[in-house]
Amino acid sequence: MQRLTSPTVAIIGGGPAGLLAAQHLTEAGYRVQVFEAQATLGRKFLVAGHGGFNLTNAEEGTQFAARYGAQAQDFTRYLQAFSPAHLRAWAAELGISTFVGTSGRVFPEPEHKPAHLLRAWLERLRNLGVELHTRHRWLGFAPDNGLRIRHEVTGEELLIRPDATLLALGGASWAKTGSDGQWLPVLEAAGVHCVPFAPSNCGAEVAWSAYFREKVGRQPLKNVALSCGPHTVRGEILLTDYGLEGTPVYALTPHLRAVLAVGTPAFLHLNLKPDLPPRQLTEKLSRRRAGKSWAAFLADALRLRQPVPTLLRELGPAVFPADASLVEKLLTQLPIPVAGLRPLDEAISTAGGVAWAAVNNHLMLRSRPGTFVAGEMLDWEAPTGGYLLQGCFSTGAWAAQGIRHWLAETGR
Repeated sequence: MQRLTSPTVAIIGGGPAGLLAAQHLTEAGYRVQVFEAQATLGRKFLVAGHGGFNLTNAEEGTQFAARYGAQAQDFTRYLQAFSPAHLRAWAAELGISTFVGTSGRVFPEPEHKPAHLLRAWLERLRNLGVELHTRHRWLGFAPDNGLRIRHEVTGEELLIRPDATLLALGGASWAKTGSDGQWLPVLEAAGVHCVPFAPSNCGAEVAWSAYFREKVGRQPLKNVALSCGPHTVRGEILLTDYGLEGTPVYALTPHLRAVLAVGTPAFLHLNLKPDLPPRQLTEKLSRRRAGKSWAAFLADALRLRQPVPTLLRELGPAVFPADASLVEKLLTQLPIPVAGLRPLDEAISTAGGVAWAAVNNHLMLRSRPGTFVAGEMLDWEAPTGGYLLQGCFSTGAWAAQGIRHWLAETGR
């Protein structure tokens, strides 16, 4: 086994959390080496930008932190270490200007692609002196704070003994980017308590009839509201052959998952006209003349054209009600039975990972002093809209602060 010259800090994982920590630590004067198993750095960072490169969100601080659910209090601190404003300033330093969209989401200006930002960032890191090692896979721990690393081309196993280590290996979705969760059993074997992975920000499965799948295929429903129990999210959803996709579905994933976990029937309730006050909707529905079909009437009076009539026949009563009040209920509270969630690897992100009880306030493993964790390895989740990427950056910055505190405290 070869012994490399050990850095002051080793960072395992070349995604946003790890790379930002590397930048902060190198700027503070530490020697940093980054080890990434894939052939290139930031692969999930690039893939996440394919559908619109949403860097962060302009939402107010308290509301922003609340997006992290049970970890809102922790993320209030992390967001102070690296806030959305810090992120935009950081991008500007790399030559990437940003703007706030109508939904509050923050994007690079259209001329800037994800690859442009990543290329500028990696050049900055190299100029700072960060040592970037691709095709180097972390295998686990060794005695005396050692790390076992395998060179993926030669198969040679290497050993380093850094003064501090940051693990930033990602979650368990989109395995093709390297975020495969294979580290979880390694940490569990080392005595680190971990929570099993579960899909987050993913599609919901609905057992459509063969007729519906053939008739509808993939079609959007715009300007709707979707509810799971008391939780309601507005936006656009997509009907697919296996169920539903879209931002409202993703945002309701934690609530759906909780219902499915206890074995009770899970339902989403769809409001097709959330912008129309109930009184106006009642009035419009009462105007239908005898002899005119509901499908034709809904298309004319409410602009509810296909695939809405097919969806109502699929999920509503076998005989469409003549009573306008019952039709109103169908239009505003249409129950959609959810059979399950899409597979883990199709999810945008994952819940589960290193349990919060396993780390201290600096994100250092309680069972392994000097080893820190950041990014999607930790058991947190947030909706899409800039919160996921911001969470990775912010925990990376917070862990870097923790490492500096640890090194100073221990005199290393």
